[in-house]
Amino acid sequence: MRIPNAGAPPDDAALVRRATELSRFARRLLAAEPGLLPPASMRAAFVADEMRALLDAADAADETTLKRALRDLRKRVMLRAIVRDLGGLAALDEVLMTVTALAEIAISTAVEHLERWLAAEYGEPTGEDSGLAQKLHVVGMGKLGGRELNVSSDIDLVFIYPEEGETRGARPLSNHEFFIRLARRLIALLNEMTADGYVFRVDMRLRPLGSDGPLACSFSMLENYFVTQGREWERYAWIKGRVVCGDRAQELIDLVRPFVFRRHLDYSAFDSLRDLQREVRREVERRDILDNIKLGPGGIREIEFIVQLFQLIRGGRDAALRELPTLTVLPLLAARNLLPAAAVQDLTAAYIYLRNLEHRLQYLEDKQTQSLPANADDQALIAAAMGCADYATLRAELDRHRGNVTREFESIFATAQDDVHPLAGLWHPGDEAVQFNTLRELGYRAPQQTLARIAALRNSARVRQMPQASHTRMEQLVPLVIETAAKLPSPDATLERMLMLLESISRREAYLALLLQYPQTLERGAQLANASPWAADYLARHPILLDELLDTRTLYAVPDWTQLKSALRNQLAEAAGDNERQMDVLRHFKHAQTMHLLAQDIAGALPLETLSDHLSDLADLILSEVLRITWQGLRSRHCEHPRFAIIAYGKLGGKELGYASDLDLIFLYQDAAPEAPENYARLAQRLNNWLTSLTAAGLLYETDLRLRPDGVGGLLVSSLAGFAEYQRKQAWVWEHQALTRARCVAGDREIGDRFAEIRSEVLRQRRDLVQLRAEVVAMRDKMLAAHPNTSGRFDIKHDRGGLIDVEFIVQYLVLGHSHRHAELTGNIGNLALLKLAARLGLIGEAEALAAHDAYRRFRQLQHALRLQGDRYARVETALLAPEIATVRKLWEIVLLAPG
Repeated sequence: MRIPNAGAPPDDAALVRRATELSRFARRLLAAEPGLLPPASMRAAFVADEMRALLDAADAADETTLKRALRDLRKRVMLRAIVRDLGGLAALDEVLMTVTALAEIAISTAVEHLERWLAAEYGEPTGEDSGLAQKLHVVGMGKLGGRELNVSSDIDLVFIYPEEGETRGARPLSNHEFFIRLARRLIALLNEMTADGYVFRVDMRLRPLGSDGPLACSFSMLENYFVTQGREWERYAWIKGRVVCGDRAQELIDLVRPFVFRRHLDYSAFDSLRDLQREVRREVERRDILDNIKLGPGGIREIEFIVQLFQLIRGGRDAALRELPTLTVLPLLAARNLLPAAAVQDLTAAYIYLRNLEHRLQYLEDKQTQSLPANADDQALIAAAMGCADYATLRAELDRHRGNVTREFESIFATAQDDVHPLAGLWHPGDEAVQFNTLRELGYRAPQQTLARIAALRNSARVRQMPQASHTRMEQLVPLVIETAAKLPSPDATLERMLMLLESISRREAYLALLLQYPQTLERGAQLANASPWAADYLARHPILLDELLDTRTLYAVPDWTQLKSALRNQLAEAAGDNERQMDVLRHFKHAQTMHLLAQDIAGALPLETLSDHLSDLADLILSEVLRITWQGLRSRHCEHPRFAIIAYGKLGGKELGYASDLDLIFLYQDAAPEAPENYARLAQRLNNWLTSLTAAGLLYETDLRLRPDGVGGLLVSSLAGFAEYQRKQAWVWEHQALTRARCVAGDREIGDRFAEIRSEVLRQRRDLVQLRAEVVAMRDKMLAAHPNTSGRFDIKHDRGGLIDVEFIVQYLVLGHSHRHAELTGNIGNLALLKLAARLGLIGEAEALAAHDAYRRFRQLQHALRLQGDRYARVETALLAPEIATVRKLWEIVLLAPG
């Protein structure tokens, strides 16, 4: 964005004239040293290479000449930046990057010279543990760290060195003393006012222990400080921390990151930043600087607070949000639906406007000021510099931008009303008769039990041991939960489930803060709890999923598996080298997508078949990523890409997966390398471990590997050739039945294609129908005996006339008739196969349609019962009498009729 001015400057003289009219600082510089701005130089930005070349040419031999060279460079850079900015040739980003580059080059050049000069006197500092040479690491904080330094800014620095030890020289010093001396001389080089001016004012107050702390500290001291004494405001400050120079920068970044960014979603940041902003506002009012465009209402600081709030909350899980420049992060907030696009547009426009205005205020006298001028002459200069006809026009523009910022800031940081909630008394012991009547009037059907449940939560060990801040939040939340549950069809059950959720998160202050900050999340959670105890339990076991309920645009969006796979890969790459963290990333991803589907399912937006497809696609994606990661982590791997495939049977194979379904898997390989069998066996074990291990984030899937050749007695991994041979000559009929619902879900595509050919060949074998019927019926009898039902209710899955009967009918038709009808081998699902069998004349059309509808009804009812938390999918037989009769009739026609 360029600031409009009174027409494009026609030549260099006009550019310089405009700059000297609007900046007394520029006018003084040019009057004293005209050579600072060579002819035509202002037509190009002052880039880092040009800065380094000037310093190299100075060839500073001591601190005096280095001071002069740095100050001369600063004057040249600042003068050109002013001319280009006020002349409309430089956008804001150029000015910020130019001043930031000046600071970086000044610091790194000064450190390089000082280290060499001090080492000549005392010897080179050496680590006592590593024996390696030690370098000073300068961390730029604030605007310098964010690469958005303004034209007359202090630079906030922290000095750190890797290890303790001492120098190797004739006059040895401890590393600590060496770097303290270096730090003092560096500050003097940059900060000291000489006849040539200064380079940057240096502020060291952000170092550990502030003004009371040593000027430099070791990595280990910094880490210990963060763990034992680091305060919330320091997390905020270190968001912008960036290593400007030093040879072990990544090690330092890795040390700082856990202090700043939590691995969970950190909604407690709301209160921390609210408190910090209250302090800022009190200071603004005390000093009567409401016209300060940085600290005042609607100023630069409030935009930064908004951005850094979302960075603190989500930066631990979303690496992109750790970007440093404010203008880089703002569009990410819109892209992630964290802020409306219109709000981000307003904040971005305001930030650019305010930063440009800030620069014009500082151009006047090269002073670090963000306050609007009081005298009319300066007001006119600032208005002209901003391209405004007069100061009143500037104030109108400024007030509009500040109003937009204030509106967004207040909407994000608004706190709940101080008024006590009318139901607050229900959280505390009181007159039980009054409380009973209050609950009864709200629509609760069992007030006495509800009061007892509230008291149980209040008196639970978890709640009693909460810190005071969490107690306060719980006192605010419980009345809201009571009120929200009362509006739903089953208030008693909903409240019971929501209180369980509150108890499960009682030690997680961030989640309590989330529910208070975003009441819509509480409402959506209650709606899920009202509809399904299984959903409520899932949310209580994985409270991180509360975050998924924030935005209905993403919650109810159709999954884009390509995009989701890319996002998952980025998260896994960010956690590379940390197996436990990668396992958690996979689990969080699976739980999040499951919650999206669950919300859509309960809202009635997903037919069961579509839900099963999505759950199956999710499992396929996760299996693919787990295979990729576990192979990469296998030290003994003998090739880049494994000649290995994962085959799914059962629910996943048939794409009928449910929320809690386990995965029936086998593993195949086709690789002539001598080490292949051992490597792929290790891979399979490792892969299964990644799927089934219980971590803090839960587990991915339960697996069943018993369908492999020879079952539990067989090898965990089979060669493709061995699998084909087994299926042709040794497999039982029930194994061929299972093969009807098998498909390759991850791994080598060629192996997957070859598996599909083997599957088709085996399924199309000509079979004796009488013998086939006998074996299918015998296996069905065996399964029935293994699942006795003495409840007096109909078991939808296992009883005669239920789901398994339909599946066995379809499997018999596939095995018995695929030799004549190849299309029966398609893995198209039981519903489609019933219709296909009717079209082929294998069963009657009426019977096929009736069984089709019965099977769908069974699955829908089974799914509904699972959502209600029922262990067994059992109902009164009369409820499904027509469907049961339909299936039993088809069973008799297909499997019991003679011929």
